[in-house]
Amino acid sequence: MFASPSREFPFTTQDFDKIRKLIYDYAGIALAPGKEDMVYGRLARRLRALGLNSFGDYLHRIEAGDTREFELFTNSLTTNLTSFFREAHHFPALIDQLRAQRERGGTLQLWCSASSTGEEAWSMAISACEAFDSLTPPVQIVATDLDTNVLETGRTGLYSADDVEKLDPARVRRFFIRQPDGRYQVRSELKALVTFRQLNLIAPSWNVRGPFDAIFCRNVMIYFDKPTQARILQRFAPLLKPDGLLFVGHSENLYHSAELFKLRGKTIYQLA
Repeated sequence: MFASPSREFPFTTQDFDKIRKLIYDYAGIALAPGKEDMVYGRLARRLRALGLNSFGDYLHRIEAGDTREFELFTNSLTTNLTSFFREAHHFPALIDQLRAQRERGGTLQLWCSASSTGEEAWSMAISACEAFDSLTPPVQIVATDLDTNVLETGRTGLYSADDVEKLDPARVRRFFIRQPDGRYQVRSELKALVTFRQLNLIAPSWNVRGPFDAIFCRNVMIYFDKPTQARILQRFAPLLKPDGLLFVGHSENLYHSAELFKLRGKTIYQLA
């Protein structure tokens, strides 16, 4: 038992180990020892909502095949830290990439593989508009995430004033419409560039089709163990165009997959 006088529900070592196995087997997320408080805090809300008295009862419900609750269980254990133009150095590189490819004609394809609440995908769309100096660039972006709740936020494209406060005011005026309640709605032209869909990166098949001019997979690999990372990278490689770019997070590197990818810039890779 993880003893804590402040906990309203019994939460045992066996409960935590079972949760770790469930989320690892389904989503590849490797919860380290020491994450007990985080797991308790996120899932205790589900016990309250369901009127349950213990984690044992909750896990029995999950294992009995309650698919809706398993979706909420998964959503609760995913991490969704994001913001517009996070790791800003990537976006000038994306703009350069799009400008270099536009002479080929046709539609350029981009994949935001962990889109969270949508800010990253919309930052990619804004960059595409700026690359072509047009609200209707020849670019299509598929934005995916495991968490169905955050996908709905991204799909809606509606953000608070705090969410957009760090953006250049000229970008806000060009790409958002201020609502009467003070929130900001992504313009319809921008929304036409992005398709949101649910995708599990460790699922046997992916509902995306390459080849892509760029794939963003930033601050995702840190939640996977090395074998899982390697399997995902092996699946990314054939989905990139020969001169396509893979963007990863600031604390991630692909040294363990040097046979697949080589460093092109700061946390930017291309096929080896």
